[in-house]
Amino acid sequence: MDGNQGIDPPPDGLSDRDEQVGTSPAAPTRGERALRAVDGRLPLAEAGKELLRKVFPDHWSFLLGELALYSFVFLLLTGVFLTFFFTPSMTDLDYHGSYLPLHGVRMSEAYASTLRISFDVRGGLLVRQIHHWAALLFTASICAHLLRVFFTGAFRRPRELNWVIGLTMFALALLEGFSGYSLPDDTLSGTGLRIAEGVLLSVPVVGTYLSFFVFGGEFPGHAVIPRLFTVHILLVPGLLLALIGAHLTLVVVLKHTQWAEPGRTNRNVVGHPFFPQFLVRTTGLAFTVGGVLALSAVLAEINPIWRYSAYRPDVAGAGAQPDWYIGFIEGALRLIPAVETAVLGHTVSWNVFLPALVVPGLLFAGLYAYPFVERWLTPGGGEHHLCDRPRNKPVRTGLGAAGVAFYTVLLVAGGNDVIAYYFGISVNSLTWGLRAAFLLAPPLTFMVTRRICLALQARDRHRLLEGDETGRIDQSIVGGFDGHHRPVPAAERYAMLVRDVPEPEEPLPGAPRTERVRAALGSWYHGDRVELPASEQESRAVTAVLTDPVHAPRPAVERPAPVGGRGPLGRLFRRLSRRRRGRGTGR
Repeated sequence: MDGNQGIDPPPDGLSDRDEQVGTSPAAPTRGERALRAVDGRLPLAEAGKELLRKVFPDHWSFLLGELALYSFVFLLLTGVFLTFFFTPSMTDLDYHGSYLPLHGVRMSEAYASTLRISFDVRGGLLVRQIHHWAALLFTASICAHLLRVFFTGAFRRPRELNWVIGLTMFALALLEGFSGYSLPDDTLSGTGLRIAEGVLLSVPVVGTYLSFFVFGGEFPGHAVIPRLFTVHILLVPGLLLALIGAHLTLVVVLKHTQWAEPGRTNRNVVGHPFFPQFLVRTTGLAFTVGGVLALSAVLAEINPIWRYSAYRPDVAGAGAQPDWYIGFIEGALRLIPAVETAVLGHTVSWNVFLPALVVPGLLFAGLYAYPFVERWLTPGGGEHHLCDRPRNKPVRTGLGAAGVAFYTVLLVAGGNDVIAYYFGISVNSLTWGLRAAFLLAPPLTFMVTRRICLALQARDRHRLLEGDETGRIDQSIVGGFDGHHRPVPAAERYAMLVRDVPEPEEPLPGAPRTERVRAALGSWYHGDRVELPASEQESRAVTAVLTDPVHAPRPAVERPAPVGGRGPLGRLFRRLSRRRRGRGTGR
């Protein structure tokens, strides 16, 4: 059967085969044939075209996620190097290496191999310090990125899943940092493992079994370092790589958030394309991150394990401090008074169980649930692609500031002994002061931050009504003075007026209790604001800018319903479906 049936023949009476033989270009090279073969099985060309056309907003705050990505890359590179020389064994030996002050000291193979990396392997100490600085930068940049997302409302629909992924990566980064921090088996890391054993033992009923499972018997045992090594180089990095891939995929599929400026709406993205502008910038950032990490490793000593000596279970170092990202748990342990109760023959150490497990668990549970709680309290529920100015969400900003104050108090408490020593004050007095701050600082911070946000909104209202002062003052004939004002620039006026202000819903008479509670909480959450002056035309323009893509008006043309839904996964499915249909028809 003729495959060209129904297709017009080529001009001049030539067949398709004749035209190909007579006028076709040169035969494809081997590389082109290989590329076509691969692209025929994987959508590389289409995916590459989509990626090259992807637009990225131009604002420094969006680089925080890239800092986390590139620090993780340097973590992987330096970690692979260190893996070649580290020995994850707790077998004892007598040290006879290059570091003379520890000659003849009994230590584990893990500690001896860390000393060998630091003093005998060419470039080993530099790579070790780059690895440690990269770990600190990785957790710090994730934390800063999460704060930026929280305060600007970038976690709202359709990005709730990305918030959950980012928060999970932060939790895994804490676990990865603690496991790597514990591998050298020096006095500092051994003290941290001793605290971890106490935390495991505090779990009611099953604490002893958990401790025996983790340490392979009585503390310290001989299995914990090999197990932590597996977790550190295999399990957690694999999970992080998978989550980073999922996170970046959602970033590409979903629209980027952006700040409200003229020309930027809830339905577009204004910025630079991935190639070449964004690619050049992000490549420069990657090299800058590597240079800063290398410079920090050269100029700033970090984790000098040779000063701490090998860990002995009967020795505890004074002034032992964990890395900052674990310091809040240490601070919570130091603040809670000693309280124990006996329940059904089991002793429950509340002073360990509550601060080390319950408090972090509640903190992360609240962070995981927050996007869904805010969506439950917010009428409507459309898509949000414009960043909120923190001042326009006083309650959310106040809650975030209260959380930062809560974390800061615990972090300071984690070093109360060192602070008391250097400032010459009583550690007991400092501890009681921090306990009071633990209870008072978060609510006070919330109230002050909320009032500051409302004051900033009032300032915006005054500027919109009166304009900005020019500094010119005229004196009238009668002796009075009058200042001159100029209108607020159009870009700033746009940023002030374009804000998402949901109207709290009133429950219907006889509504269920859940609806009444939701309405009351929503009124408290969204009720505090200062109304900004806007003309009727400006109000209509703001409404048009904030209209999300799902509810935007479209031409009245009958079109078949899209396959796969309206969400980002549906859009990705439709792209792949179009590609499959195109291949089936020969396009």
